[in-house]
Amino acid sequence: MRKDQRNSRHVSLRMQQPLPVSTLVDRGFFLIATVYVIWLAVIVAIQGFRSPWSLILLIPVWGIFAYLALPRLHRMLSDLYVPDYFFGRTRTSDGLLGDPVNMAVDGSFDQLHAAMTRAGWHRAEEITARTAWLMIVSTVTGRSYPTAPVSTLMLFGRRHDVAYQQEVAGNPKQRHHVRFWHTPPGWLLPGGTKVDWLGAGTYDTAVGISWFTLQVTHRIDENTDIERDFVVSSITSADPAAGMRSLPNFTTGYHSRNGGGDRFITDGALPILDLASTHALESGDGDEIRALTSGEAPSAHDAYRRAPLSALAAGILTIGATALDCIVLTVSIFTENLTDEDGVSALTIRILLLCPVVILLAVNLLLVRSFLRRGRRSRVVLMTLLSLSILLTALNYILDVASLRLDWGLLSASLQCIALISFATDSTARWVRARQDDEASGAAAVTLADRRRERRVG
Repeated sequence: MRKDQRNSRHVSLRMQQPLPVSTLVDRGFFLIATVYVIWLAVIVAIQGFRSPWSLILLIPVWGIFAYLALPRLHRMLSDLYVPDYFFGRTRTSDGLLGDPVNMAVDGSFDQLHAAMTRAGWHRAEEITARTAWLMIVSTVTGRSYPTAPVSTLMLFGRRHDVAYQQEVAGNPKQRHHVRFWHTPPGWLLPGGTKVDWLGAGTYDTAVGISWFTLQVTHRIDENTDIERDFVVSSITSADPAAGMRSLPNFTTGYHSRNGGGDRFITDGALPILDLASTHALESGDGDEIRALTSGEAPSAHDAYRRAPLSALAAGILTIGATALDCIVLTVSIFTENLTDEDGVSALTIRILLLCPVVILLAVNLLLVRSFLRRGRRSRVVLMTLLSLSILLTALNYILDVASLRLDWGLLSASLQCIALISFATDSTARWVRARQDDEASGAAAVTLADRRRERRVG
């Protein structure tokens, strides 16, 4: 019996596919970035309390802990104990358990979009620098923003495909909203039921602080079943062609907390909207999602038109940290007292010392330019250089080569640390790797077009 179990275990181990080298590299840099950000948060906190500006410095300390340190710790720990298979819960981008999956849809994206539009729902915009700023302004000023972006939730290992929302009385702090994920080809619910979309609907009651990450976020209403029923009834009332059936015991009723620490309860029922008989709207909206659900490859224009915020932040912060280092070195070179030596003027010596600084800046600019064109090697090189630079700064502090205080050196290390984290995020990695997939899709499309052309000629 033991021998059979041992053989079964060997077979199961052989069936496991090894992780790609790129994934192992990303996880390694992710771990390095996590260690660095914890070190940075501790250093800034200690130095901040020693400074007369301690109250003001609490803001960057909170920002580092809330948006860098705690999410990274949650991500590392949740990868160990949170299951990576479907069990009716979403996950936040930090790996925490998110909102419950509480509805499903049968139909195409065009039919889903038409049904939501007829019911008075607005499609949420993607999170970009512009929409993030508009969201902040609308929240502070109370100005209506009916297409405001929603936070990222994960299901099937990817973020939601589309989200819809309804503001309450023009107040951006209170809104109905629901996220949808298209199910993978051939995927079935537990029990064997096939659906095209899964959704998670919740009602935002106010803006508050997350109990788990200390980030500013929306708080949700406790009874998610009320919001689930509201979404379903709004669609069936607006479109008589929409049908509905229910899986009353999809899960047992339970109560838990989502990624923001908000308590919620659910009875475990899963309503399934049938939109197969509804009519789609004549609109070009949702081309990317339509391509996803039909299995078509996205066009090069769709893939290249926008980089994620993390990728832009990584490039900007890398250039900023390098420029800051170059300015500090240049000032030190031209303020140092130098004398003529062996017929070489002090100005010539300064220029020679300045050459490596200029080369360093130029090399980083070229690497960042290559990275923003989705260069995979340049991303790895930049992460390596940033890791070594931060390590050198830390060793200088540990070995008393440099005094530990709030100065330009610590500011540069902070920028480099945040840049390294931005490079190591999943969104940046997926964006860079997508270039190879896009090129393969483009080559396949060209080959198919050539074959069709040859058939016509033949």
